[in-house]
Amino acid sequence: MRRRATTRVSAAAVLVAVSASLLVGCGPGGPDTIAPFVAETVPADARGVVVAAQADDLVLCEGWGSADETGDVAFGCDTVVDVMSMTKQFTAAAVLRLQMLGELDVSDPIGTYLDAVPEDKQGITIEHLLTHTSGLVDGLGDDYDPVGRDDLIDAAMDSVLQSTPGTSYAYSNLGYGLLAAIIEIASGTGYEQFLAEHLFGPAGMTSTGYVLPDWSRLDVAVEFDDEGNPRGRPIDHPWAEDGPYWNLRGNGGLLSTARDMFRWHLALRGDDVLDDAAKAQLFEPRVREEPDDTYYGYGWVITDHDDEPVAWHNGGNSHAYGELARTPDGSAMLFWTTTQAASRDGWTFEDLGPELTDGILQRLL
Repeated sequence: MRRRATTRVSAAAVLVAVSASLLVGCGPGGPDTIAPFVAETVPADARGVVVAAQADDLVLCEGWGSADETGDVAFGCDTVVDVMSMTKQFTAAAVLRLQMLGELDVSDPIGTYLDAVPEDKQGITIEHLLTHTSGLVDGLGDDYDPVGRDDLIDAAMDSVLQSTPGTSYAYSNLGYGLLAAIIEIASGTGYEQFLAEHLFGPAGMTSTGYVLPDWSRLDVAVEFDDEGNPRGRPIDHPWAEDGPYWNLRGNGGLLSTARDMFRWHLALRGDDVLDDAAKAQLFEPRVREEPDDTYYGYGWVITDHDDEPVAWHNGGNSHAYGELARTPDGSAMLFWTTTQAASRDGWTFEDLGPELTDGILQRLL
């Protein structure tokens, strides 16, 4: 499966040795070989978690290594992790949910919801933001700069476009920040509140969000640098009271668990969150990510594995990295993440990640 990284930073790391697993058996090369494959593929000193499913069946949910700096807390299916840029597919689903509710249309120009849009940006539509074809730059500052919603909108309106809206693909975290703002304006509620009510609640996802879930600090995994030094938890970074500041909100930073990501897969197989028409929009390949033979849909990269379509996205920051993949029809799904992206021993999951994802998909499909 050929695909390009679409993370906030360049890719890196994953996982470690032995915790709990749930297996649904098949023949040689099938799902029952996923756990041994992962054990052989990931470095022995990695830390993280993986979950894999065939249709409604949980094939594997397994953690490796320690989730904290003491070594006393094992990684598991309910360890809370940063899903990073994989947040974008939740934002895209929220936009389509609002469309189902009649509150917006993806063809709407952003000026329908945002004030004082200058002439050069009046042609930007919601779909352009969803597909990274707005012409906006990737970002306008650090993730943790104390930027409010209005500050982000004003800065985006004052920024110089890279291209005419709708003419070319250029990955933009800023664009997904504007989508989070539009979700708030169109719905009349907060970004996280809307996701909790319309996505996470119906999906049974009790451990996904920014600040609303009732998890303890010890539930959240510590991240590590390539020397193995602890660098704190995602919630230790400077955030506003209601979640991350707006350079990160909507395009990254959501926290979740492997078990909740499996629940999200189940929700996308049903119609409690999105109907069939909305899911078809979500997974439609729309814009080619040149020079690769992959396409961006709405919050997902659409690629293929042995000629079968696969929706994929990765996420990364300075210390963590992960990948999410599923077939658009929901016949297979996987999510894995690590809280240590690289090691001084020389391994990184920029190198190992594609092998891990492709190997699991090969055993699921």
